[in-house]
Amino acid sequence: CILGTHHEKGAQTFWSVVNRLPLSGNAVLCWKFCHVFHKLLRDGHSNVLKDSVRYKNELSDMSRMWGHLSEGYGQLCSIYLKLLRTKMEFHTKNPRFPGNLQMSDRQLDEAGENDVNNFFQLTVEMFDYLECELNLFQTVFSSLDMSRSVSVTAAGQCRLAPLIQVILDCSHLYDYTVKLLFKLHSCLPADTLQGHRDRFLEQFRKLKDLFYRSSNLQYFKRLIQIPQLPENPPNFLRASALSEHISPVVVIPAEASSPDSEPITDLVEMDTASQSLFDNKFDDIFGSSFSSDPFNFNSQNGMNKDDKDRLIEQLYGEIAALKEELENFKAESARGAVQLRGRASELEAELAEQRHLKQQAQDESEFLRAELEELKKQREDTEKAQRSLTEIERRAQANEQRYSKLKEKYSELVQNHADLLRKNAEVTKQVTAARQAQGDVEREKKELEDSFQRVSEQAQRKSQEQAEVLDTLKRELAASRQELQVLQGTLESSTQAGEEQSTRIASLEQERDSLSQAAEQHGEEMAALRAELQQLRDTLSRKQESSKMELETLQTQLRDKESGERALQRRLAEEQFALLQGTAREAERMVQDALGRLEDPAHIGCTGSADCLLSRTLAASECVERLRDAHGKYLSNRAAVGSLLPCLALFAHLVSDTLLQGSATSHMAPMEPADRLLEMCKQCGSEAVSYLSALQDPGTVEGADCSLVTTCLGRISAIGEELRPRGLDVKQEELGDLVDKEMAATAAAIETAAARIEEMLSKARAGDTGVKLEVNERILGSCTGLMQAIHVLVLASKDLQREIVESGRGVASPKEFYAKNSRWTEGLISASKAVGWGATVMVDAADLVVQGKGTFEELMVCSREIAASTAQLVAASKVKADKDSANLCKLQQASRGVNQATAGVVASTKAGKSQVEEKDSMDFSSMTLTQIKRQEMDSQVRVLELENQLQKERQKLGELRKKHYELAGVAEGWEEDGEW
Repeated sequence: CILGTHHEKGAQTFWSVVNRLPLSGNAVLCWKFCHVFHKLLRDGHSNVLKDSVRYKNELSDMSRMWGHLSEGYGQLCSIYLKLLRTKMEFHTKNPRFPGNLQMSDRQLDEAGENDVNNFFQLTVEMFDYLECELNLFQTVFSSLDMSRSVSVTAAGQCRLAPLIQVILDCSHLYDYTVKLLFKLHSCLPADTLQGHRDRFLEQFRKLKDLFYRSSNLQYFKRLIQIPQLPENPPNFLRASALSEHISPVVVIPAEASSPDSEPITDLVEMDTASQSLFDNKFDDIFGSSFSSDPFNFNSQNGMNKDDKDRLIEQLYGEIAALKEELENFKAESARGAVQLRGRASELEAELAEQRHLKQQAQDESEFLRAELEELKKQREDTEKAQRSLTEIERRAQANEQRYSKLKEKYSELVQNHADLLRKNAEVTKQVTAARQAQGDVEREKKELEDSFQRVSEQAQRKSQEQAEVLDTLKRELAASRQELQVLQGTLESSTQAGEEQSTRIASLEQERDSLSQAAEQHGEEMAALRAELQQLRDTLSRKQESSKMELETLQTQLRDKESGERALQRRLAEEQFALLQGTAREAERMVQDALGRLEDPAHIGCTGSADCLLSRTLAASECVERLRDAHGKYLSNRAAVGSLLPCLALFAHLVSDTLLQGSATSHMAPMEPADRLLEMCKQCGSEAVSYLSALQDPGTVEGADCSLVTTCLGRISAIGEELRPRGLDVKQEELGDLVDKEMAATAAAIETAAARIEEMLSKARAGDTGVKLEVNERILGSCTGLMQAIHVLVLASKDLQREIVESGRGVASPKEFYAKNSRWTEGLISASKAVGWGATVMVDAADLVVQGKGTFEELMVCSREIAASTAQLVAASKVKADKDSANLCKLQQASRGVNQATAGVVASTKAGKSQVEEKDSMDFSSMTLTQIKRQEMDSQVRVLELENQLQKERQKLGELRKKHYELAGVAEGWEEDGEW
């Protein structure tokens, strides 16, 4: 089938064949179809799913059909079909997942489209998918008897075979669920995913238990290697736990020769070897001539008993040697298995050690990488120190040049000062010479003095300025020299540190050369990690940007939504109040219409009873109470208008009905009560209109009160109580005659019924034969006995009534006694009517049964109804009787006789029914298995329909009895404070 789907690129041929198979009639065939279809969905062509989706509804119907069977393969087929439907729906919603569910992590990320909402929904769908797989797993195990070796039987293997596909699906679903949950926990808060964690924990426990139980079955050990889940479930709250997750891998060994044929081959070889060994021993002992001449009895008789014993002992010895060799072979096999297990443990330990060494190498690489980064930082610091030293040297040279320039300027100033001194000396000489001609050159002398004075002041100022500049230059020179000395010391220390760093760098470079091999091994890994880190950073940045944009968009939408919600709330409040106004307006119009009809001349001809008025008034009062509660809720919460509107509509309807019924009742009442009743109805309508008008105004809706309507309804109810009739429509002086008439009519009805039964019995004996005659005689005989028992009961009831009347009337007449005890009298009349009517109906039912037109159930119901009516007559008769009365004992004995006769009628009817049904029993000899199965299912459907119909009929019977009781009470004027 799998190759055929790949050949034709679809499953049309497969389904054309499947549609001709009787899958609905053979559970085992349906089970094997599910197994094949599951394999096609996993390993068939990709178009198998598309061609199979159209049959999804048929598989669902078949699943529901098989679900009605609680034993055998029925439940298994139902659950397996549900699983296949779920698998098709999952792959239809997620077309990226292949049928065998094998995907890489990258493909799994692409399936979610890097959207957390898609991952969330995908996880839920995987949970549902895995739940269906686990249900099938558990159902198969629960249907097997695990106390026996069911996996080696054909029936057990038939049920266990599909679980291989289930195990393959469960391993992938569990792995993907764990990865998706870790991804969701990295994006969403933990509280949001609490439901996901609880559901995963439950499925983890079930899957772990089922994997463990499956691995212990002999059937799976040679077909599939089932993985074992970890002891504890993953901790999704710790992100690093993802590195500890190991994907479960299901290993299916390569198909070799059938393992079932190997023991048979070995057994045949052992049997052949034993036979050849026995033949050789036989020839050695008896000679080869025995086989060629089987009739040579001389050689046979010549062998003595010792040779036989020796042969037997030799054979026993060989058997013991073979057994010992077999034991040795088993021991060697066990040792080999132990060695293989030990080797596997060693390999696992070596693998763990290699992983540990790999982790250590990674840690060492990280340490060397950190140390290399530190050395790079130190080297950068050294380079910075060298650059700062060069800068200091440059600044020192600049200071030296500046000092030289200042020194030259100072020399120039000194030279100018010397010239000025020389000029001063010359002037002094000139002044000395000029003193001789002081008188002649007085004016010139003053000018010269003034000029000299100005020159001297100027020279002093210049000399002071030069001295200050010189002092400043000397201080700067000293500071520059000190700074130069400090820089020289720093340069020397930096040079020494540079030499030490160069030495250390040389040693570290040597160590780096020794570690270069390890670094080269991890170089590619680091490059890949950097590329992946860069990719993750880019992805994260894009996600952050998109998330930021989405957040801004969502915030904008949220603000818009909040403003829209506020507007909608205001609009909703306005519309709700408008709806309340409209409802109150319609209710007010309905009540006003009822008030208008009170004055309508056409309504004058309408009449009504006080009991009906009381029932309407009671309903209206209850509705007013509910309306008051709903009004209070509406005032506390204006959104709770939904409970107020129905109450308003019902309030208007019931108040209008009460007003019309009160008006109709007033037409049959005396003048004074009628006027009061009509006036109260008008007042009630006015109060209801006022209340409804207040509900329509926003200012008065809170102060609206319906208590006045309740008061008016109470007054109407009080007037109705006054107008209720007191007893039957019979005059009290006629009650006694009516009792005697009804008792006589009952006795006559019973005698007539007995005569009809005798007549029917005679006709049945004359016209029926065989089983029908026997059934009719038994039924009519029991009916005759019942009529006789009822006749005795009626006579005993008459005697007891006569005794009651004689003992209780005193000096009054019997009619006065009946009139005085009208309620008791009315009960006797009602019970007598019921007995007579029941007897007539039972005779009619018996006549129809004898003619073959009626049913046995009708006859049983009629007999039970007669028993109930006679019980009512007995209860009505003994209400006023003395408990020590002899007539009361007779009446009770007659009542027991009626009960026994009723039981006889029911028993004979049931016996006749069973006898007739046995005669009409079905013949299954010519029916096939499929026909019997179909009729069995039809019978089950019919049973369910009849049970449902029985439940409905019982509910209907209860409602009819309740209504009958109410109508009987209204007709007979029962009261709560009555005498009985």
